[in-house]
Amino acid sequence: MNQNIRVRFAPSPTGPLHIGGLRTALFNYLFARSHGGTFILRIEDTDQTRFVPGAEKYITESLRWCGLEPDEGPEQGGGFGPYRQSERRELYGEYAMELTRKGSAYYAFDSPEELEELRKTHEARGETFVYDASVRNSLKNSLNMEPLAVKKLIDAGTPYVIRFRFEADQEIRMQDIVRGEVSVNSSTLDDKILYKSDGMPTYHLANVVDDNLMAISHVIRGEEWLPSLPLHVSLYKALGWEHLMPQFAHLPLILKPTGKGKLSKRDGEKGGFPVFPLEWKDPETGQVSPGYREEGYQPEACINLLAMLGWNPGTDRELFTLEELISEFSLEKVGRSGSRFDPEKARWFNHQHLQMTPDRELGGAFREALEVKGIRCDKSQLETLIPVIKPRINFIHEVWDQSWFFFEAPSSYDPEVIKKRWKEDTPGQMKLLWERLQACEPFTVEGVESTVRSVISDQGWGMGTIMNVWRLLLVGEATGPGLFELAAFLGKEEVVRRMKNGTEQITG
Repeated sequence: MNQNIRVRFAPSPTGPLHIGGLRTALFNYLFARSHGGTFILRIEDTDQTRFVPGAEKYITESLRWCGLEPDEGPEQGGGFGPYRQSERRELYGEYAMELTRKGSAYYAFDSPEELEELRKTHEARGETFVYDASVRNSLKNSLNMEPLAVKKLIDAGTPYVIRFRFEADQEIRMQDIVRGEVSVNSSTLDDKILYKSDGMPTYHLANVVDDNLMAISHVIRGEEWLPSLPLHVSLYKALGWEHLMPQFAHLPLILKPTGKGKLSKRDGEKGGFPVFPLEWKDPETGQVSPGYREEGYQPEACINLLAMLGWNPGTDRELFTLEELISEFSLEKVGRSGSRFDPEKARWFNHQHLQMTPDRELGGAFREALEVKGIRCDKSQLETLIPVIKPRINFIHEVWDQSWFFFEAPSSYDPEVIKKRWKEDTPGQMKLLWERLQACEPFTVEGVESTVRSVISDQGWGMGTIMNVWRLLLVGEATGPGLFELAAFLGKEEVVRRMKNGTEQITG
């Protein structure tokens, strides 16, 4: 691709970043990196009424946690700034005026009360009021006024908006990388507001102006913006920028676990899973929503999960690092259909990425998880523990649940296992086994395994029967890690002590 690739992620700071928005940022980042291009963060805060304190910081921290650092943005700077739309507000008025001079836009002085009355009148007739070519010539706007009358109203401070003027019954054809050709008749479109008398543009005008001034080559955004594409394409043409227009790609929705409808915060609350990358505390209500980071997800797993929601590498492969995603990614492999979010699959991704993480990298996290329980674990113990525990956990915070028996003897024994496995000759079998283990040298994984197998073979015992009872004495239940590894970690004295104590408690 020869052109200079420049893409932007342009969220509004109106609340926490949904994982659907994070996926949009990811696909922009992957596309930029795969083509040696530039990834830009632009904060679209023109709607000050919906601005939420802390939301911008949340967005930047979420991107940083995932490793999606922008090349240009409010913090990074760059040659196309400023990167907050509220700091660019003086730019937009001149383009709104240019559109009115060209006849592509017009002043509308209709009051909110007048428009509401029109909506009610239409509803009474079973119709929907739309401010478009079919009605605008009968309304209070500059299309029906002399220029001097328009000037007088503006000079008098009469509130107004500037609306885009769609030509009636025109076929608007557009190209989308994901969806192919999209065609819309202008008769189905309303004359959207572009600019308000308070000097602030709406999203549509600011978006197109900024994309042009920032030399954006590709607009990669969610499917919910597809209905806005005819207006944005028409704005490019009206401003004489058609030859500079970016290519568009609209990403499919992330769907509820049921597959019906867009994934929402309420779905997460109902299903007990996060829909935000980081924990979010609502500044007004104080309500706390969980985040993937705080729930124990690895950022690499979160990125991998999101990449597979809408993109397909063309093979059965599902596990990728960020670097591998950059190498493999293309917009042509993005599907058109929505992707169902599966909370169990999210946990699976985290488990898989934990297994891919080198033991030495997990050492610090394992040590912290144990220290919360007052357990201090030295480096040599960790090196032994991590390979045994890692396959059994989905999250770091599960370390204690899967390792407590390495540090504490069981205080009770599962009655179901006792009922099923404990027989009349079991105490004698365990006594012989601990006597042989007392003589085991060296007391390593290999040494313990050789001793136990030898005893079972010599006595003609069933392997499954003995191993289940032995596990009961060491752990107190039927689950746990490999017994040879556990025994070697505990040491000879602790293994024999647990076996004797357990046998005594069970037999009474």
